[in-house]
Amino acid sequence: MTDPVTTPEPTEHPEIDTSVPHSARIWNYWLGGSDNHPVDRAAGDAYTAVFPGIVTIARGSRAFLSRAITYLVAEAGIRQFLDVGTGLPTAQNTHEVAQRLAPDARIVHVDNDPMVLAHARALLTSTPEGATAYLDADATDPDRILAGAARTLDLGRPVAVVLSNILGHIADHEQARSIVTHLMGALPPGSHLCVNDGSLGVDPVFERAQASYNDSGAVPYVLRTVEEITRFFDGLELVEPGVVPVTRWRPDPGSPVPEVVAEHGGLAWKP
Repeated sequence: MTDPVTTPEPTEHPEIDTSVPHSARIWNYWLGGSDNHPVDRAAGDAYTAVFPGIVTIARGSRAFLSRAITYLVAEAGIRQFLDVGTGLPTAQNTHEVAQRLAPDARIVHVDNDPMVLAHARALLTSTPEGATAYLDADATDPDRILAGAARTLDLGRPVAVVLSNILGHIADHEQARSIVTHLMGALPPGSHLCVNDGSLGVDPVFERAQASYNDSGAVPYVLRTVEEITRFFDGLELVEPGVVPVTRWRPDPGSPVPEVVAEHGGLAWKP
């Protein structure tokens, strides 16, 4: 186990280019964050001009993550989290939600983006009782992720793996499923998997906007059908209500009936 805060590993990433828009900073802008630049805001505004609902999807995704982490801590008793593809820190990060409810929670954030590494100090805050760490690793290298996570987490005890809006960056569906299977296969019974991604077959306007974005030369993000997203949970037991629009996964009691969005998510546990 590590000390409460783990220093990021050395990296040889090139200098961050702030003259061109970047998907992580655009997403940060849609979430209402401040870690973005005029070029990112311009690109984000161009996207919302075609599909204004992307802001609802981005914020609905973040709210889903917060509710899922709350369930994992308060109802499932999970105290260890492996957040792969964590992105730029904004409000309600995994470690913040988890440690607010359970100060002894231990969290490993994983990303291979130089901008996330540059902001790692914001991710590495921790309660004295718990721990947070940042691991510079690619989502397509589960062995490296598991080896790095083991320096902070006890992989012999249940771990919640969080894959929020990251599997869409892996174009081949079978490769994406293989990564999920590899990660979950290394963890003991009682571990959980939380996945949410943009969904295909729900909103044609969103699909056209995303296709145009992918054609622009930016790092592509592949939308998947609800059935394909559900297959990430093969071999696991889904928690009710299963794989649904993120806005409709256990919404806060008393809240208005949420709209359906083209982003689906779910949570499952390993028997």
